[in-house]
Amino acid sequence: MKRIRILFVCLGNICRSSCAEGVMKKLVEEAGLENRFAIDSAGILSYHQGELPDPRMRAHAARRGYELVHRSRPVRVHDFEDFDVIIGMDDRNVDDLRELAPSPEAVRKIHRMAEYFTRHPYDDYVPDPYYGGAEGFEHVIDLLEDGCRNLMERLAEAAR
Repeated sequence: MKRIRILFVCLGNICRSSCAEGVMKKLVEEAGLENRFAIDSAGILSYHQGELPDPRMRAHAARRGYELVHRSRPVRVHDFEDFDVIIGMDDRNVDDLRELAPSPEAVRKIHRMAEYFTRHPYDDYVPDPYYGGAEGFEHVIDLLEDGCRNLMERLAEAAR
């Protein structure tokens, strides 16, 4: 069976998208679906390339059982071929991804994380917690747990 390949994208790949990757990997593992999904993350910009996720994000994620070990990398043109679904954390990420997309088929792979929220109907994007406090990091993880769970369920169901 072909694996569903998901790429999560935010601005620098050190907070939101790297956490989404960690959350999704754990949810997929807990559901026994590791062989059905391939998960990665990237950033629109490359200024954090090679860095681990922000220490505050790693600490908040670790308290919930997520290990964030991804090294930041920028989105590459071949990501649009390598991944089936590309998830932007906010509208700016989605717009930037659309500009980078090499074809109309690639544009159709791009989605907003908020499309998968069910427990947070008033949130329409995943905010960047970088310049905020602890509550911002916790809110991001809440949103990602909700969105990733629903994304996994929808994709697994569609692949059956």
